Amino acid sequence: MTKPTVAIVGRPNVGKSTIFNRIIGQRMAIVEDTPGVTRDRIYGNADWVNQEFHLIDTGGIDTGDEPLIEQVRSQAELAIEEADVILFATNGREGITPADEEVARILRGAGKPVVIGVNKLDNWQMQDFVYEFYNLGIGEPVAISGSHGSGFGDLLDEIVKHLPEKDDDPYDEETIRLAVIGRPNVGKSSLVNAIVGEERVIVSDMAGTTRDAIDTEIHQDGQDYVLIDTAGMRKRGKVYENTEKYSVMRAMKAIERSDVAIVVIDGEQGVIEHDKKIAGLAHDEGRGIMLVVNKWDAVEKDGRTMKQYTELLREEFQFLTYAPVLFMSAATGARVQHILPKVKEVAENHNMRLPTHILNEVIMDAVAVNPAPSDKGRRLRINYITQVSTAPPTFTVFMNDPELFHFSYERFLENTLRRSFQLEGTPLRLLARKKND
Repeated sequence: MTKPTVAIVGRPNVGKSTIFNRIIGQRMAIVEDTPGVTRDRIYGNADWVNQEFHLIDTGGIDTGDEPLIEQVRSQAELAIEEADVILFATNGREGITPADEEVARILRGAGKPVVIGVNKLDNWQMQDFVYEFYNLGIGEPVAISGSHGSGFGDLLDEIVKHLPEKDDDPYDEETIRLAVIGRPNVGKSSLVNAIVGEERVIVSDMAGTTRDAIDTEIHQDGQDYVLIDTAGMRKRGKVYENTEKYSVMRAMKAIERSDVAIVVIDGEQGVIEHDKKIAGLAHDEGRGIMLVVNKWDAVEKDGRTMKQYTELLREEFQFLTYAPVLFMSAATGARVQHILPKVKEVAENHNMRLPTHILNEVIMDAVAVNPAPSDKGRRLRINYITQVSTAPPTFTVFMNDPELFHFSYERFLENTLRRSFQLEGTPLRLLARKKND
């Protein structure tokens, strides 16, 4: 289910990024430097007392040459649009400024819960500075120090108190949830209409005309599907036109609800960094993934075009070597009929459970043919493998020393599983454990 969203808003130099990093650091996992994925610090995931939420740092928005007050106003409006709870960051040493008063004025009429983080109060002698911020007439001021980390327990307690409860999933377990994701104006809504066969979603040539994620239920060949068409940019205006960062948050919310994500790519424009960013979200969430190249009818082709384009995608999306690639045109309907059968196949692979004895036969045969290389006289020894969960298929590999489990050998075992069990479209996760653990 989708997580609630908390947005940090405030004028420059109040420490928004430091606050963001401090909150995300509560549960920051080690992230591999995976080739082909551009990661942006504007958004992240956090949790506090078993409550998970998205966190947005609005300081990462490009507002061009707008005056300071206009920049802060734009950020506040974005936070109102996107967030369930707003964290209003201020500088306790400088007190209330006109920019702070402008943000407070906008937030007062927004109807969203607001928590005021009074930052840069680094010692107990400064704690009284927090009381001035009650004059803003909005939210509960909490004294914090982003650099020292003090006060963040109280701040997070106040934030999670206002987070909405999780929604119940209205669909049964057999229904395949399919998220159609991609940057604005690649043809997501047109593709949904082509799959459904009727005009269920408003389509326009103007980027960002889809205002909210739309669920479309269909039934085909005995299988129920729900197509989730992700929202585009909600407002016209300089901030929304200058950045696509917020489309990432809408994609994330759709991905969280899905079993399989279709990453739609504009065949005419080719791959840009934002495509990789959105695809990386689905990969990190462990969803089944398909790459769909839309507007293929508009691409000049010869006998090798499709093969060359596939090779280009494999190079650009090096972290999605397992994802099937489909070429089609939502406008003409060409090859659209291949989408749902492939979605069903990917969903089945995503939920595949493999018998333990067959797993071990396959892995032990592979290890016998290609033993792990030695490291300083010590050699990795694989003892046993078992599947611990599905969606995505996750395996625990027991061995003599997990520190010897090099990334290249992990990739070798993953490729062995893919070849042996035809696990196209789903990520695999291998967890290294010492034999006696």
